[in-house]
Amino acid sequence: MTLDLSPADLLDRLVGFPTVVGTPNGALMAFVADYLRAHDVPFTLLKGPEGDRYNLFATIGDASVPGYILSGHVDVVPAQEPEWQADPFVMRRVDGRLIGRGCCDMKGYVAAALAAVPALQKMNLSAPVHIALSYDEEAGCRGVPHMLAALPDLCAAPLGCIVGEPTGLVPVLAHKGKAALRLVAAGRAGHSSRPDLGANAIHALLPALLAATTQAKALETGPQDTRFAPPYSSLQIGTIKGGQAINIIPEAAQAEIEARAIAGVDPQALLAPVLDALDDGVRGEWMSTYPALALDADHPLAKVVADISGQTPLGAVSFGTEAGLFQQAGVPSIICGPGDIARAHRPEEYLTQDELGGAVDMILSLGRTLST
Repeated sequence: MTLDLSPADLLDRLVGFPTVVGTPNGALMAFVADYLRAHDVPFTLLKGPEGDRYNLFATIGDASVPGYILSGHVDVVPAQEPEWQADPFVMRRVDGRLIGRGCCDMKGYVAAALAAVPALQKMNLSAPVHIALSYDEEAGCRGVPHMLAALPDLCAAPLGCIVGEPTGLVPVLAHKGKAALRLVAAGRAGHSSRPDLGANAIHALLPALLAATTQAKALETGPQDTRFAPPYSSLQIGTIKGGQAINIIPEAAQAEIEARAIAGVDPQALLAPVLDALDDGVRGEWMSTYPALALDADHPLAKVVADISGQTPLGAVSFGTEAGLFQQAGVPSIICGPGDIARAHRPEEYLTQDELGGAVDMILSLGRTLST
């Protein structure tokens, strides 16, 4: 493998792997593994239970000493919007912009971490820098729990984790937690003129859906945290599917409901009234869940990241990340990465050359802070 890859070259290569959430990522992880191997960086590939997706954990320095994790996910959302001006999985360089699916969310941060490897390897680090890459974050952070379960065997208890979601390289101390629930109703088909001979699956969903809307309204006057917008936990019915025709009794129906919880509130608990209202023939299936993040402003990690980024930490963001799961696993965590979340999940997603370079500089600043 060519060792001399610029940050933009690395991002180019990463974008070229169409690692859409829920699909295999082995080819991308093999590329990263080859790159790390070429730089003599030890790493562990952790196969997920799906069998075709992997987490990766690499260490620069002494893994027996507490250090810092740079965490990023390698999955991206689909890129089927017609507004893309070219293949979204072939990165384009236009007027200082690096355009492609995942450039901002969040292969840019991954590329920055990898680009910093050669320089970090040359530093005499008093504490290690770890690179943690995960899968299926976009489906509710499904991949990283498997890596966290293995963490005690991979390194000493970390001092902290920097999750590189796009924040404009401004450290962020908190985000909401989330739980997603699918309701599945089974009925019995028939002619609509004889409802007595069938069982309407859509009707069976209604008590739970009513409970969901009632709970959503109640949360508006529940516990508040003014760091968030809105300042309360929220709940919404996101999708409803069912029925074939107006004159056929629907035999199946589904609804998907999500709850977003302020720090200190269990997102799954917010959906308890929905589960309590399930009618006969309706079952609930948890789709995903992750906790909120809340790092104290005076935590040593907040000071470290403020120093290396040159930015004062921001109280909170409304979107969720894997940081809450790292925190739940006992690893203090903060969010700080290049780009703007407003560009994510949109056609012509991009990161600027300067933003990418800024992320590399921040990571190298961490290395210098740890150098003896």
